[in-house]
Amino acid sequence: MPDEPPKAPRWFTDALAAPCEHRTVDVDGAAIHYLAWGDRTKPGLVLVHGGAAHAQWWSFIAPLLTRQYYVVAPDLSGHGDSGWRDHYPRRVFADDVMAVIAEAAFIGPPVLVGHSMGGLVSIVAASLYGDRLAGAVIVDAPVRKPDPESQERASRGVEAQRRVYANLETALSRFRLLPSQPCENEFILDHLARTSVRRVQGGYSWKFDARVFVDFSLEAMHDYLASTRCRVALFRGELSVVVPPETGEYMYELLERNSPLVEIPEAHHHLFLDQPLAFIAALRALLADWEHSTPLRKVRP
Repeated sequence: MPDEPPKAPRWFTDALAAPCEHRTVDVDGAAIHYLAWGDRTKPGLVLVHGGAAHAQWWSFIAPLLTRQYYVVAPDLSGHGDSGWRDHYPRRVFADDVMAVIAEAAFIGPPVLVGHSMGGLVSIVAASLYGDRLAGAVIVDAPVRKPDPESQERASRGVEAQRRVYANLETALSRFRLLPSQPCENEFILDHLARTSVRRVQGGYSWKFDARVFVDFSLEAMHDYLASTRCRVALFRGELSVVVPPETGEYMYELLERNSPLVEIPEAHHHLFLDQPLAFIAALRALLADWEHSTPLRKVRP
C-alpha cells in the first residue's frame, strides 16, 4: 500500500465524507460499536460485515442507501472497535445484531444485509428473530460449508493471526482479501486496509480476535436457512468460488424457491468491493420491490 491513498472516484470520496455517527451498546458484557448514517425517521437497514472485517467495510456503501433508509453497521463482537469474548457461537453474533437494532430505535422492523460470515449471522437472526425483521439479504454466504474466512484462518492457527507488525506500512502491505480474488478498485482496498489495523504495544495489529473462527465454523446452517421467519433474498457473485451456482441453487431450494436469487455480473466473493455500483443498484431494486410487494413465502410461526 502506498503512503498516499490511490486516486478515487467522486462517488467514493463523497460517500466517505457523508456524516456518520459512532455509537456503542453493551451486549452481555461486550461493548458493541456501530456506525449510523441518515435520517432516523426512515425505514431501517442493517449492514453486517464478514469475518475479520468491520463496519467500515460498508462506509462507502451505506451513504448511497440513505435516500430511502436509516442505515447502521455494527462491529460484531471480536471485530473492529467492539469488545472481545471468550467464545463466539453464531447466536452470539445474532444477539449482537439484535441489540444494535433495539438501541438504534428504528421506526419499524429493519432489513438485514449480511456478507459472507455476516450473511450466515443474518440467516441465524432471521431464523431466531425473524418476527422482528422486515427481511434479510444474504450476500455470497454459503450454507453447506464453513465461511471462507474460517477455512483460510483455521488452517493457519489462531496464534498466527495475533502477529504484531513493527510499523503501519508493513501491516498495510500484508492486507489481503480472503479468499484471494482480483479487485481492480485499489482505492477501496487501501481504505479497508487503513481502517483494519490498530496501534498496539510494539506496533500494529489487525482489529479482530482470531478466536472468532474457532466456534463459529462448527454449526451446520441448513436448518437455520430452512426455518427463516422473514423475507429472504440471496445475492451471489457471478465468478464467486464461495457460492458457486450449485450452492446458490441448493440455498434457493431450501427457501422453497420463493426467494429471489440475484447474480451480480463479473463479481467475485467480495462483490461489493469489485462491483460496488452494480451491487448498490441491485440492492436498491430489490428493496424497492419489497416496499411494494407481498411475500410469496409463508412465514413460519
